[in-house]
Amino acid sequence: MNTILIILAFICLAVGLAGSILPALPGPPLAWVGLLLASFTPHVHCNTWMLVGTALVAVAIGIVDYVVPSLSTKHYGGSKYGIWGCNIGLVVSIFGLPFGPQGLLGVVLWPFIGALVGEYLNQHELRPALRAAWGAFIGFVSGTLIKVAYCVALLIVVIIKLV
Repeated sequence: MNTILIILAFICLAVGLAGSILPALPGPPLAWVGLLLASFTPHVHCNTWMLVGTALVAVAIGIVDYVVPSLSTKHYGGSKYGIWGCNIGLVVSIFGLPFGPQGLLGVVLWPFIGALVGEYLNQHELRPALRAAWGAFIGFVSGTLIKVAYCVALLIVVIIKLV
């Protein structure tokens, strides 16, 4: 049973890490479930405070992930069109047009292009649309980096506790 829990924990941690980049998967909560599953084994000792603390951090990251792109976009003069365009660009990058779903370039480039198109459709001027798209992109990248760092940290904690 312990082996099954460890395998499920690593699956959750891996899917959580992927979900930190992909919009359809809740990355940090899945990674936290991986930590929780691993803690049910005698090999990974996590006290209640660690589990509660990491759960609260996952919730905080979820909130910040929605707030940061909006604040960043507004700071750079953008609108909801830029945020929506950024998210649509991310979905396009998942389907691999044209850089491939594994390509880091596609995951980075398409959200920016989407934000630019969204803002251009809203503002009809290139310079303010570029500035707002940059804000949406910075917000997206910031949120993604925070989620990836959290998921990697949980993965490292489980690996260290297993060793």
